[in-house]
Amino acid sequence: MSTLDGLYNFRDTGGLPLQDGGYSRPGVLYRSDALRNLTDQGVAQLATTETGVVADLRTPAEREAAPDRLPSTRTIDTVRPAITQGALGEQLVALVDPTRAPSPDAVRAGLEALPALGDLYVGMLRGSAAAFAAVARVVAASHDGAPTAVVVHCTAGKDRTGVAVALLLDAVGVERTAIVDDYAVSQRNLAGPWADGMLHMIESLGIPVTPQLRTLATETPPSAITQALAWVDAAGGSARYLMSGGLTSRELSTVRRRLAG
Repeated sequence: MSTLDGLYNFRDTGGLPLQDGGYSRPGVLYRSDALRNLTDQGVAQLATTETGVVADLRTPAEREAAPDRLPSTRTIDTVRPAITQGALGEQLVALVDPTRAPSPDAVRAGLEALPALGDLYVGMLRGSAAAFAAVARVVAASHDGAPTAVVVHCTAGKDRTGVAVALLLDAVGVERTAIVDDYAVSQRNLAGPWADGMLHMIESLGIPVTPQLRTLATETPPSAITQALAWVDAAGGSARYLMSGGLTSRELSTVRRRLAG
């Protein structure tokens, strides 16, 4: 399944070249924007896929504001390893306190305090090893005997999802250039109605869309994920990083078999 109706950034991570030859397995790990936007047709399409687990990386507030739409015709489980870094909407709303009129200087200072995208990813990595390991664990628990494929998503499917997928693909030996290219696809997928809607929401809060904010909200420059992976390399590599979050060596071996076997 190449896409689901209503989604902008849904795709299979299969078919990417491995360092040792061959390609990553299709039908095991999907990445997506939030499933709230699924149409009725999209929900029906999801029910026909191998999906058995949704890994929702959003915060509780994000999930409450935009709950996923899932099929009622069969069970799809949800795990919720929330990653607070990357919840840009919540951070922007915090800049505009509804109980008072924020001064332009306060908004400007808040915008200047927002990290660059690559720095945001490094912050995620520093504080969310257990959450990223939890995503890897549900992939390890999948199997071919039943619909157990995993869809991992956040809001846009580009930042928290992008880092999670990059870690998994890197840990199983996908070529680094292919990982970066897969990450960069999100900017093209989100361009147009999705990005326009996000930027309109920001402007409706009275927040000016600076170039840095536009990148944070809608873009996926290769340099950002390259910076994140360089940080992981310096920490011993993606496999070691995921194990630092609680993934066992046996689970890691299973993830490799599932995604690259």
